[in-house]
Amino acid sequence: MRDKIEHAIQNQPCTVKDLKNKFGGDRGADRKVMEAVDQLVHEAVICQRQGVFFTVRSGRADKALLCKVVKLGKNFAFVMLEDGTSDIFIPGRFTRGAMPGDMVLVEKFEHPRVEGSDEGEILAILEEKNSLVGTARRIEGRLKFVPDDCPAISMQLMRDCEGGAKDGDKVAVEILQRGNRQEDHRVGVAMRFGNSDEAKRCAKALLYAKDIRTRFPDKVREEAKKFEGAEVSEKDCEGRMDLRALPIFTIDSAETKDIDDAISLTKTPEGGFELGVHIADVSNYVKPGTELDNEAFSRATSVYYADQVVPMLPKALSNGICSLNEGADRLAFSCMMELDAAGRVVDYAFVKSVIRSRVKGVYKEVNAIFDGTADNALRQRYAAVAQELPLMRELYHKLAKLRAARGAMDIESGEAKLVLDEAGRCVDVVKRERGEAEQMIEEFMLLANSSAAALARRLKLPFVYRVHEAPDPERIEKLKQTLTAAGVDFHFAGDTPTTLELAKLLADTRGTNLERPVHTSVLRSMAKAKYEPQPKGHFGLALADYAHFTSPIRRYPDLAIHRILSDVCAGMDDGAVQKKYAQFAAEASVQSSEREVLAMTVERDVEDCYKAEYMRRFEGEEFDGVISSVTQFGLYVELPNTVEGLVRAQALSENALTLTEGVALRDILSGREWRLGGVMRVRVAGVDVSQGNVDFVPAQEQ
Repeated sequence: MRDKIEHAIQNQPCTVKDLKNKFGGDRGADRKVMEAVDQLVHEAVICQRQGVFFTVRSGRADKALLCKVVKLGKNFAFVMLEDGTSDIFIPGRFTRGAMPGDMVLVEKFEHPRVEGSDEGEILAILEEKNSLVGTARRIEGRLKFVPDDCPAISMQLMRDCEGGAKDGDKVAVEILQRGNRQEDHRVGVAMRFGNSDEAKRCAKALLYAKDIRTRFPDKVREEAKKFEGAEVSEKDCEGRMDLRALPIFTIDSAETKDIDDAISLTKTPEGGFELGVHIADVSNYVKPGTELDNEAFSRATSVYYADQVVPMLPKALSNGICSLNEGADRLAFSCMMELDAAGRVVDYAFVKSVIRSRVKGVYKEVNAIFDGTADNALRQRYAAVAQELPLMRELYHKLAKLRAARGAMDIESGEAKLVLDEAGRCVDVVKRERGEAEQMIEEFMLLANSSAAALARRLKLPFVYRVHEAPDPERIEKLKQTLTAAGVDFHFAGDTPTTLELAKLLADTRGTNLERPVHTSVLRSMAKAKYEPQPKGHFGLALADYAHFTSPIRRYPDLAIHRILSDVCAGMDDGAVQKKYAQFAAEASVQSSEREVLAMTVERDVEDCYKAEYMRRFEGEEFDGVISSVTQFGLYVELPNTVEGLVRAQALSENALTLTEGVALRDILSGREWRLGGVMRVRVAGVDVSQGNVDFVPAQEQ
């Protein structure tokens, strides 16, 4: 048995499970396997790392790296080191059937094929991720499974485990048997979502794949029941500042049901302003250690897509007692700020309050009042705050000047609004425009957020800050190369541009064909904003202090700092605050950052499915677009409605194309060139709703 095991491990590193499968089978044989393994380890013939046994002579255990499979193609994979620092390329014959999400041990090649790159082979699979989402497809007469994460491969669906799936169904599967190659795996259907040509079915599958639960656990729903239909009593208001006499109101989109911020504004005798930002006091209802709080921490954020929301808190709170509904008494956490005549904050205070919103304002309606297109009926709806609106507009313009002066960046994100019919199908895609009302509310929220962070820094509180660090020099160098190659006129005085310089670049290209590619390139050069327990400022907003205070219904960091500030306002001493919240702030920062990235990824992928569903009706039709990105394999062209599609290189020319500095594809034989920002007429050649892909071809090719 010793010789067999040593020989097996020399050929291939093995786990205990592998060895028992090869040489065991019953209790007695399994025991002999373990006795032999123990002897070999004791005699230093073999060694073990992360549950995998190696022969000591090979020395491979010392070189093995713990990694996660992050991408899988037909003939390759990419793995990422456990600490997330770098990728390693794995050629197809060395992937050993590993799947995205698997934890693996990898040995890097001493002599990679491409100089300067990291390449290697997977030695062993330590943890298998056997739950996958994709599409059932009939291929060569057999029903097979095509994973979303690697659509270039397909796996056999075991005949007795098809679960009623039909050709074209979106499904979740479990890997029941693993082979040495991905296509040798055998899977069984665990859940059917429906036709993969329907975006709403694909959305459900994407949520399932990322373990975003649309249903709350029973214990959470049980706790939430006590808030159903609840209203604020006078007893609830005791000890709070009563602000119900102030003309406080909310402004949101027409569809918003979870309203967590309201505003008030008065002019001071000195010509300045007193701005109140009143936030739902969610921390009054969601207490530490409750099922509600545990679930909110786990979710960390609400997920918004199409016309749906997967809320962080049950509706009894998010749409009920915590929502600052018109005409209802609500408990709030108010940030009362004193501003001078120029709009600069000179003082602030945080107080627990009770408010009553006068009006449920809507961005579109407030914009109509601002631009003079509102009719009498609409003006009458806002009569209770008729004096405050022009004052707020006046303050907004002062704040906008200050924002521009400090160099806050305004990156055009190309956000879209999806219009659905009664059946949940996407019938229109419209570029979302931000009017004065949207920008005004954003400025007011920024002031409250930065005031909360300034207070925390001054008092040295354990806190959850919103951090955006200065860009990495290497990324800035790449940005400079892209801008130069694209012919963009820019000037950076130093190696790293200031926020003012970047803000000017963004402003200069806004409204031009280079807007989207330049704004996207600037965004990619930036560090990713995240949550941290240490104050490091916000580079993009050009603010030394920043946190998220204004959305505790839908973001856990806001709820976390409400909880901390509540105890500070109640007089808890510094030592007690540190002891109670230091670890909590650190854990909330990590969890919230991770869940935010996950939510953003899902929201983007779901939006792509809906956009593809909308474009399917236009197959064969032509549109004018702008080249938003250039790659070796083709061009991405963006339409005015924000839909982006790929024009593959082979559709551009039969000749080989050369990629020039990442901004142009050139056909050397014909001299034709396609450049970043160029206008291009395209025809919709194909749509894959399941993958969220739209394929274009040049219009003249029809």
